[in-house]
Amino acid sequence: MTKEEVIEKVNDFLIEEFEIEEDQLVGDALLKDDLEIESLDFVDIVVIIEKEFGLKIKGSEMKEVITLDQFYNYIHNQLN
Repeated sequence: MTKEEVIEKVNDFLIEEFEIEEDQLVGDALLKDDLEIESLDFVDIVVIIEKEFGLKIKGSEMKEVITLDQFYNYIHNQLN
């Protein structure tokens, strides 16, 4: 899967599941501060990622993901 495909899938579920506006989905957006994703939301995000991408996510690794671009890269790197 290309990084562009990862970005498209992630953006789609962030818009649908978390009602984030498309114009907020820029690479340097901070997940917690800019996108207002809270701790409980991360649990839902992990479930969605595991379902959509077939990945097993470690919570300890997700703690280091701060920006949306880091999030895209994390998923893309896990797939490759």
